[in-house]
Amino acid sequence: MKINRDWKLPKPEETDGGYNWKPVVRVGRTIPFGYKQDEKDKDILLPIVQELDLLEKAKKFLRQYSYRQVANWLSTETGRSISHVGLMKRIRLEQKRKTNASTQRHLAERYKEALQKAKRFEARDKGRTTESFSTG
Repeated sequence: MKINRDWKLPKPEETDGGYNWKPVVRVGRTIPFGYKQDEKDKDILLPIVQELDLLEKAKKFLRQYSYRQVANWLSTETGRSISHVGLMKRIRLEQKRKTNASTQRHLAERYKEALQKAKRFEARDKGRTTESFSTG
């Protein structure tokens, strides 16, 4: 089975009371931690707000505790099992995607600046080219 690595869980919108989680389209066999299958549409995953909020809290715990300890805590708090390996994969994939998005934003800014410079050079060179052809 090939895993679709292009698919991304949506980033939640932060509000005063926490996060605003959104439903997602199901693309694989497994249902990610923090989501449940919609009873009306098997291709839609509905967010479980409590689990997703606790997952965000668990990410902060990883600064002090091991993946195994945090996964056990998360399983106890939510009543839904997640292994330390599953937690590690989820966290690392999110970090990788965050880094890739940051890199893409940075490159987009660099390309935008380069395009503006190229346009200035073309405009400046266009004036020179016109003069050299008219005199020759």
